[in-house]
Amino acid sequence: MDVEDEVPHRLSDDVLETLGQLRRGTRKASGRPFAEHPLGGAQIELVRLLRRNPGLSVAEAATKLGVAANTVSTLVRQLADDGVIERVVDGADRRVARLALSNEAREQVEYWRDRRSAVVGQALSSLSAEDQVHIEAALPALTRLAVALAKAGAETEEA
Repeated sequence: MDVEDEVPHRLSDDVLETLGQLRRGTRKASGRPFAEHPLGGAQIELVRLLRRNPGLSVAEAATKLGVAANTVSTLVRQLADDGVIERVVDGADRRVARLALSNEAREQVEYWRDRRSAVVGQALSSLSAEDQVHIEAALPALTRLAVALAKAGAETEEA
């Protein structure tokens, strides 16, 4: 492997390690949204999506998450059994179920989101102004990286 090949691998490893540390640190400092039945990563992603976009169908949620509809169906069944998600029949098309968080789940998720934001905000405020500027400047590039990864994942599923 020559030096040019080594740099992207090193950068990839560094990005993955840093993102993992951020995720673990945030989770450790802010806890989980549902202490009585801890959710897995995919379940939390669906809950967060429905908090921002109530009323999605299974197919719409699958598209937004970049996963197969049967994966979302399984998550919905698990979360509905736990009282986290409610299915509501679509008034225009009775074959379609619209997904929403239960009232109790929505309150817990909002509280958890506020805790996470406060934890990250406190950590950011402990950094120098220069570090804060660098982090803010990196966000557009990280967003583009996320889009590129989602696209690569979609192409992998199609193959």
